[in-house]
Amino acid sequence: MGSRAPALSSARAAALAVVRRVFEQGAYADRALAGEAAGLDPRDRALATQIAYGTVQRRATLDHVAAGLVDRPLRELDPAVLAALRVGLYQLLYLRAPAHAAVSETVELAKASGGGARLVNAVLRRAAADPAALLAELSDADPASAAIKHSVPRWLAELWWRELGAADARALLQRVNQPAESALRLNPLCGPLEGIAAALPVPHRPAPGLPEGVILDGPFDVQGSELWRRGCVMAQSRASMLVGRILGPRPGERILDLCAAPGAKTTHLAALMGDRGQVVAVERHPGRAAALERTAARMHAGCVAVRVGDARQPPTGPFHRVLVDPPCSGLGTLQSRPDRRWRVTPESVGELAEVQFQILAAAASVLAPGGVIVYSVCTISTREGEGVVARVLAERPELRADDLGAAHPGWRDRHDPRHLQLLPHRDLTDGFFLARLRRTCD
Repeated sequence: MGSRAPALSSARAAALAVVRRVFEQGAYADRALAGEAAGLDPRDRALATQIAYGTVQRRATLDHVAAGLVDRPLRELDPAVLAALRVGLYQLLYLRAPAHAAVSETVELAKASGGGARLVNAVLRRAAADPAALLAELSDADPASAAIKHSVPRWLAELWWRELGAADARALLQRVNQPAESALRLNPLCGPLEGIAAALPVPHRPAPGLPEGVILDGPFDVQGSELWRRGCVMAQSRASMLVGRILGPRPGERILDLCAAPGAKTTHLAALMGDRGQVVAVERHPGRAAALERTAARMHAGCVAVRVGDARQPPTGPFHRVLVDPPCSGLGTLQSRPDRRWRVTPESVGELAEVQFQILAAAASVLAPGGVIVYSVCTISTREGEGVVARVLAERPELRADDLGAAHPGWRDRHDPRHLQLLPHRDLTDGFFLARLRRTCD
């Protein structure tokens, strides 16, 4: 799968290899792309990324169209043939690539993969006759049809229909297939924010309500930049930056950050404190903890102390403030994680909600009187949001929920001022659920 015939487009060959690895081997799209696109020039890498991510993202729609053009069930096709069909159809339907290039290159890739070229050629030529008409037939009148049109599992369309209502669900489903907003956090521990912003080589604008945030209006290789190496910038969504702002750490305080890796929020807390005080960052996986230490060093966050451990058994308190950012379904980040939608199941959402409750309850046990917990998950799921918070409040009478609507009027919520549910189609950033809990003084 990794070999590439010299006569073929290296970008399309890489994209096909990524698609096969994701759906046949369970690989993560970003990791597969990093391997398959290594060595490509920037233009080919960009095309490979666009085709690979788009094909993974649009799998349900592509399979629906393919099923109408193939004379046998898709499950009977060789995996290599199905992958080639998906890649070719994506180029025709969504990239509107020239038919000759999309069809001929994909057919050659099918040949190189071991066969099925005749079927691929016939199906793609039929699709190329009028690709717009194939998409025009799709509707989102109900969750079942919306799942096909917007390419998500049916259970997810039904969940958002039920929890958000039809209008918001449709808008959200359309948004999750569009590019995510590109935002950066500027690090005051590196230097004055104005100077860092002036050094950015791409057009940008301030992020409303976030003095350290900027929204990029052009492509920028963040991790390949000198600003990144110097610890002056961190790729971070506005929703993620809002988490630290809502926790509101102060210089000299002792802060606990549970499930801290990869460290964007951890180092943001350190910056908001002026690197004065202590941030105890707990991460269960030793490798991720080591990476977190390197990130803290790069971001000049000397007050961060990394601890390897289970967040359900936090370090001895008391802590003035605790950030609980536990593992979640990630349903608010589908724009930037194309394969996430195919990995999450209703069962996994329930399992995650139980772990989230355990971690949040443990955080309450080490919170100082008058202290604050912020609960944050990058998802759009009542079970992982309001459900977890309501359960903890019921079992921990010493906790009460703050009114976030009054404190942050620029961000809106579904219905409860004690929570913030950010939605990508409405707030133009990642989908996040946030709640701030306060321990009453003894």
